[in-house]
Order: sequence, then structure tokens, then C-alpha cells
Amino acid sequence: MSGTKFQIIKSHLKLISWLQTQYVTLLATLMVFACTPASEEESIQLPDQISYNFDIQPILSNNCYVCHGPDSSTRQAGLRLDLREWATKKLDDGKRAINPGNWKKSELINRVSSHDPEIMMPPPEMKRNLSAREIALLKHWIEQGAQWEPYWAFIKPEMSETPEVVAKSFINNEIDRFLVNKLETKELVPAELTDRYSLARRLSFVLTGLPPDPVVLEDFVNDPDSDAYEKLVDHYLDAPRFGEHWARHWMDLVRYADTRGHEFDYKVNGAWHYRDYLIRAFNQDVPYNQMVLEQLAGDMIETPRLDRPSGANESVIGTAFYCLTEGKHSPVDLRIDQSERIDNIIDVTSKTFQALTVACAKCHDHKFDPIPTTDYYSMYGMVESTRFTLTQAGFDEKRKLILDSLKRDQSSIRNYIVENLTDEPPANLKSEVELHDISRYHIIGDFRDGSLADWTPDGISISNAMGNPVVSGNLLAGLEPAKISSRAIGKGLFGVLRSPGFIISEDSMLFRAAGKNSLIRVVINNFQLIQDPIYGQLQTRLESNELQDYTIDLSMWKGHHAYIELLVGDYRRRKDKGSHEYDLDPEAWLEAAYIIGYDSLSGDVNTETVTSSITGGSTLLNKWSSGNASPNEIAALDGWLASSNTEVPGLEEWANGQQGRGRRLYDSSFVAGVTEGDHIKSPVFIRGSLKNLSSYQVPHRYLTAVSDTTKVFQNQGSGRLEFAKKVADPDNPLTARVMVNRLWHHLFGRGIVETVDNFGVQGKIPSHPELLDYLALKFMAQDWSIKKMIKFMVMSQSFQRVTTPSKSSLVVDPENVLLQHYPVRRLNAESIRDAVLAVSGRLDTTMYGPSVPIYLTEFLSGRGRPRISGPLDGKGRRSVYQAVNRNFLSPMMLAFDMPVPFSTFGRRNVSNVPSQSLTLLNDPFIVEQSKYWAAAILNQPEDFEARVKSIYLTAFSRIPQEVEIQEARAFFKEQASLLQSVTKETYGEEELWKSYCHTIFNMKEFIFLI
Repeated sequence: MSGTKFQIIKSHLKLISWLQTQYVTLLATLMVFACTPASEEESIQLPDQISYNFDIQPILSNNCYVCHGPDSSTRQAGLRLDLREWATKKLDDGKRAINPGNWKKSELINRVSSHDPEIMMPPPEMKRNLSAREIALLKHWIEQGAQWEPYWAFIKPEMSETPEVVAKSFINNEIDRFLVNKLETKELVPAELTDRYSLARRLSFVLTGLPPDPVVLEDFVNDPDSDAYEKLVDHYLDAPRFGEHWARHWMDLVRYADTRGHEFDYKVNGAWHYRDYLIRAFNQDVPYNQMVLEQLAGDMIETPRLDRPSGANESVIGTAFYCLTEGKHSPVDLRIDQSERIDNIIDVTSKTFQALTVACAKCHDHKFDPIPTTDYYSMYGMVESTRFTLTQAGFDEKRKLILDSLKRDQSSIRNYIVENLTDEPPANLKSEVELHDISRYHIIGDFRDGSLADWTPDGISISNAMGNPVVSGNLLAGLEPAKISSRAIGKGLFGVLRSPGFIISEDSMLFRAAGKNSLIRVVINNFQLIQDPIYGQLQTRLESNELQDYTIDLSMWKGHHAYIELLVGDYRRRKDKGSHEYDLDPEAWLEAAYIIGYDSLSGDVNTETVTSSITGGSTLLNKWSSGNASPNEIAALDGWLASSNTEVPGLEEWANGQQGRGRRLYDSSFVAGVTEGDHIKSPVFIRGSLKNLSSYQVPHRYLTAVSDTTKVFQNQGSGRLEFAKKVADPDNPLTARVMVNRLWHHLFGRGIVETVDNFGVQGKIPSHPELLDYLALKFMAQDWSIKKMIKFMVMSQSFQRVTTPSKSSLVVDPENVLLQHYPVRRLNAESIRDAVLAVSGRLDTTMYGPSVPIYLTEFLSGRGRPRISGPLDGKGRRSVYQAVNRNFLSPMMLAFDMPVPFSTFGRRNVSNVPSQSLTLLNDPFIVEQSKYWAAAILNQPEDFEARVKSIYLTAFSRIPQEVEIQEARAFFKEQASLLQSVTKETYGEEELWKSYCHTIFNMKEFIFLI
């Protein structure tokens, strides 16, 4: 055998030997794999029973619904995964996305497990892959039968049994049972209770937004009674400061501001009345369902809630909720402006009360939640059917009694006159009526028949004046002809008369009217900020004592939806008022006979005097006194009285009395609100475009996800009251849950549902769903009492624990979702500012009233800048009373994350940025308060150590440690040396104490609950 052949054979033998070795190795490897889990999935711990709501739907929503969810406009491949019948049916290729009971034959699993870019889901461009745990959950769920469930937030809360716990010493109430039970399942031990000092500080800040008073603090710390803490809780719940703090939380939800923003930052008329309404409501513990009704439909409540001391209508003030939108000056397109305002109202309403993002359905069905576009446009029609108005915030019970008395006397004076006339009218009277022939024109309003036609009055002064006696001394000089008038009771009384809505079809409008300091307004697309340069001609001021013709050119507004508003008072700029801020002059009044629309008018309206003979004599007087005389009969009696010089004893005294009491009705306190308009059904804006409208008019109804879609509201008015009742209904699965979750968020720093404004499928799932349901049901059972629910929460041990986590908690639950300990929390912007004022002794606890103007720094500039700057310390008033000017927000408040008021912010951002430290270090307000605090400290005849203890007790609600007192001594020594080395001057005690107080403001402990 040649050498070459031998080498070849030798090589083959080596290859065979190597293959045999590899085969044995491979076989051994396979045997090892056979004895170990086949994949990573098998090592993942999964719950025994997979929940669709809490395990599966979040996976599908976050990864699949954009292309395979509720929105038909973006749905791909005819596949919809939010409904079982869609997800399990055969697809075009004969496969099923989900084959219940068999994950291996489920195309969904094949796609989400694949790495092939041609078939993998989600597609590569989404840059999102399911984790091994998510895939394992899907497989396990499919194997268990792939059962869908109604979304948890749309199912009525169910009362479950409170769970058993092993460590009963950690339990105060049912809240602790739910929380501790879940901790025990994770083998976590709850943290111990905190000391009384830190507990009092925590409780005071979360309930009132202020640090505890040192006297109250020491009383609590030294109280030996077992109910000492409960007494402290009741003390803060009953404190006036409670309502101020919790009103501020609510103001975040409704995007509260005193001005409208945009170009000129116009004021929201009387917005501060709404803020005060909230403070009173929280302090009086008004049931939450009542607050819902008042803010959504307070103007329509049959028996409104009255303020206890004054008798003023509280319910109607709640509707200012709708009026806190931003507002543009002279927008170019009114339809777009209206749609943007309505969109904001829908967004804020649905988030605030239902924690749903209905505004996402403006252009298409909601991509994640079962909210069709028709739900959005149902709400759109309700808001479009609502008109904005002014409400007399100060019209109290005393004024109402005076008004009722005046109306009775105005009716009874006719009988008195008839009974005291010395002469009777002749049997035959001549009636002369000046007739304005308007029959050729579009009659929008004609009040010459003694009625208000189909117009709607608001306020207290508007009525038809037909037959009202004209008095001069004791002389009955005549009777008023038929016309609407605001001065039957007196001048300077608020009133407004609104027409039904109409589409502008003529070039011009003519008003036969008279008045002083009052307005005629044509309101187009519900646009109230009528201002030059574009819309100034849409309103005319009345400045004449006699009826005359006023015209408004509407040629450029043809086709727009409009209504007419006759308003006593005006929006004229005064020295003490800004532009478009309503002003009611004490001498203001208006009258009108008719309003017509026309394309052409040659000269004046044709006028002629029509003379007729009226018989009846004394019978006419009786008809007049009972209010049944016709316009012709009134004219006949007026002619007789004008020529007979008829005097009635006591008439002058009556007239003077009426005028005197009428002046007592004057009220210049107004708040923006809403009232009913026409019943408008909105079409769907296809893809959100105003220029592409569907033919279908969406009826007014509640959200289809939680309501019977066949039940629509009455075919009249806005439907707001019916909508409000649906929200406040105990059967509504969302309302109580949303509110108790908000309370929990403010008390514990994180909601049971972390996304407090979004309970939809894109929101976070509840960390403790059974607890959330328990609290919601308890809330309703306790008559929707906010204070009772808050007390129940803070009485739990879970609220009273230390903020220090255990080592195992940091590993198992690093974000403290299970509340093993109380979370460290930074104070919000308002509480930081208020705490500075409180510890410096400069806090003014005066409640209510107009907002304090913002302090204007040199950097706060621009159009709409307020003419007047407020004081640096805001007059010492709490932050809730400081003006919120959208274009000129407080830099300090913004630095500490106060939200810009454009939408609902139930959960503020909590940042930690350099600007916060710089604010506490350099802001002139902080520096000034340091000086005041130091002066107050020096006024105390105490030694150094006592003063430091006083500072710590006031600022941190605790006694300083000995090392901290020594650090304070060292600070004073070093600071004195530093100041002298820099300035070459010797500083006295006051400057050193000021520096020390300023340092205290800059310590983290001052702005954190720890």
C-alpha cells in the first residue's frame, strides 16, 4: 500500500473516531436537556389561574391594539384581539390567531415568538418585543381556554371578604388587612410605626397642606390617651385649612386659572368664586355625588344647594367648571376655535370624573378603550347645546326675599290703583298705536304682544313691561307699551335675554332698543370673547333713553350658527377692570321692542299710527289689574291716563319704596357659568375634520362602554343633567373608584391605580383591585363623604408607618407598590410656599375673596401683562388664593412642578432639578421670609439652644439632636467669620440668624415628608 493511500485511510479513521465522539457528546447533551426545563418559559413562575384583565389585556393593549384593537380605521388583516369572537375566528389563510386550549395552533404565539422580520409581531419597526414571561402568560392563558372578561373598570365594584392575615398586630382596619395580606404573600414584613412627631407632620401636611402648629404638635406628643391620634385626625379634618388644601387638588383636575391665556390673557370672569365654592364644599363635606351634579349641571338642579350662612345658590357656581378653558382673542376661524374649546371640555370632563380619555376618539374610534367616535360627538353635542353666561355669585337669600317682595308689590299696585282711582275711564276709548311694519323681514324677536316670545331670560331683571304704571309723584302718567325691559324693578340689576339659535341668513340685523351701559350681542358659534379687530362689530352698546334702531352688519357671517344676547351691563374697559371683564353699572338698563334680519332695507322700517276704538271702560281697568289686557287695550288706557291727570294717593311713596328696595338688589359679584341652549345633535367629524361631516346626527347619551346604547337622553336641551346623573349614579362602575383612588393618591403618594386620570386599558392596572372595590363601595355607603373616607384611610397602620424600607422590600418591591413602608414624599409647590410663610410667622389665614395679583418680576413680560403687580409675599395669603395667570405663572410654583393649566393633572410630576435648589437659595421671597423669621426668633427672650429647638420644632416638627445643636453653633461661628472676610464688616445677630433660617429653608427635610 502506498504511503499516500495509507495517509488517506488514516485520516478517514480519525474522522470516524471524531464523529463517534461528537455523537456521544450530543447524546449526553440531549439526555441532560431531557432532564431539565425545555426552555426559559418553564422556569418562570406563573399564577395558577391567568387573569385576562390583569395578566393578558395589558400585554395585548401595549403591543397589539394599535393595529388589532377597537379602532376600525387602523385595523390590519381583519384581526381584532379585544373581542373573543374576532380573535378566535378563522382568518383568510385558515389559521386562528388564538385557538382556545391549544397554543401550538395559535398563530398569535407563532408570531410573537418569531425572530423572522417577515412574520414577527409586533413588527420590527415598532422596536418592541414580548418578554419570555409575557409569551408564557399568553400560552398558559390559551391552554386554560382563553377566556375574555369585561374590562375591570367597566364592571361594578364587588365586595369581597377581607383577607386573613397572620401578623394581626399590624392591623387597624380593613385597609391593613388587604395590604398586609399581599405583603405576606411576598414574605414581606410591614415596617414599624413612625414616631408621633413625624406622624403629626405627615398628617398635617396631607390634610391641610401646612406644618403642624407647635402647640398642637406638643399636645399630641404628650397626650397619653389611646385615641390621641384620632383626635388629631378630627382636628385637621375640621380645620378651615382642610378645604383650602383639597380644593387646590381639585383645581389641578379642572385646569383652574384666573385668566384665559393666549394673546391678551383675558380674565375668566369671577373664577375665584369657583375656587371659594370648592373650599366651602370640601370643608362642609358636601357629598361627592352632589359635587358631580353641581359642576356638570348645577344650573339645572331643581332644588339647588344653598350656602348655609348666606343662602346664596352654591350649585350654580359649580358650572364655572366649564368656563376654565383657554380662550383666544379674535381667532380667525370660529368653528375651529369652538371645536378646540369643546374638545378641551370633553377631555377634562371625562378624565376628571371618569378617568377616561374620551377625547382620543375625536378622529377615530379609541384605539385601546371601547369608546367609539360617536361617544365623543354625543358629548360634543351636549356641550354645543350649552351656552356660557354670567351668574350672580352674591345673590343671597336676603336679596331673594327682597326680589320676591318687589314682584308681589308690583302686581298688587295695579289693584291698589284701581281701588283708589277717583275717575273711571269712559265707555269708549280711542287707541292710538304706532305700528312698525316688520312683516316683510325675518322676525327674530317681537315683544310687542306682551310676551318674551320664545326667548329665554336669565338673571333677575328682564320681563315684559306691558302695562307697567308710569309714575310721576302721585300722578299716574300712563302705562308702558309692550316691550321687554330690565328696569321694571330698578336700574343696575343683572339680566340677560337670549334668543333661540339660528343660522345667519341675512346681511344685517336691526334692533329696536334703548338703554344705558348695556349691550346687544350676536354670539356666533358660542364665542363670547367678542373683541376687535375681527369681532368688535358683533356687539353694540345701548346709549339712548328712547327706543331707536341699531344695526349690526352680519354679511361676513352668513351660514354661522348664532344667537342674540341682550345684556344689562357691558365689557367696557375701566381703570379697575381689564378688557372683557364684565361690569354692571348701577344705572345700567335696557329695553327692546323687536329684532329683525334683512338683506336690504330702504330707509327706516315703515311706521304708521293705527287708531281704533275700544269699548269697556271700567272693565278695561279690571283686565289691566289682572294682567289680561291686550296691547290695544293698554294703549287705550294709556291715552286716557295721559290726558286725565289722574293722581293716586300714596303712589309716590310706593314708587320711592320700590326704587329704594331695588337698589338693595344691586350685586356686582359675578362668576362665569353655563345655561341651557338649543338641542344640537352633532355629526361625526370624519377623521376629525370640520369640513367633512357625516350625515348621521349623534343623539345625546352616556358612554356606551358602561351604558345601554339604546337609551338616549330627551330630545331637548343639552342633556347635561341626565349625563351628570349617569356619572353620579351608584351603578356607575367608575365614579366612586376614580374618586377614592384620587384620595388614596394624595394620602399615599401613589394611587391604587397609578394612572389616576386614566382607568382605560392603557392605564396601569390596580395594585390592589379588591381594596379599590372595597373602598369604592364603602365610599358610597357612607353617603359619598370625602372626610369619612379620608379618615378611614389615615387611621390605617399603613398610613402611619416609617419611611424606611426593609432590605427584603428593596429587593422584592423596590418601588414600594405594596406599601411595606410609607413613601418618602416631596411637598407640592403650594405647601412649600405656605410652609415658608407659616414658619416665618407671616401667614395670613384670611379666607376667600378675589385672587391676590401675582408678583411680577422683570422677567415676566409680554402682551396681557397685568397692570398691577402683587406684593412679593402675596399679602401673606395661602397659595390657593394667589392669582393663576396662564401667561404669567409664578416661577417658584413652576420650579416645584405646579402644572400648566391646560388639561387635567390628577398626578403632578415630581422632579428633582437644580432650579429648585436655586429657587430656595436665591428667590427674593425666600430671602425676605428668612429675615422675618429671624426677627421673630430674636424677639423671643431665650438662649441659643432654646431658639434652635424652636426653629426645629417649627420647621421640621421635631426636637433637634445634640449634634445638630452643636452644628448650629459651628455654623454661626463660621458664618460670622465668612461674612467678615468677604465684606470686611462685622454683622450682628439678626443677619446671622437670617442666614441660619435661610439654611433651614434649603434643607431637604423642610420640603420632604420623611
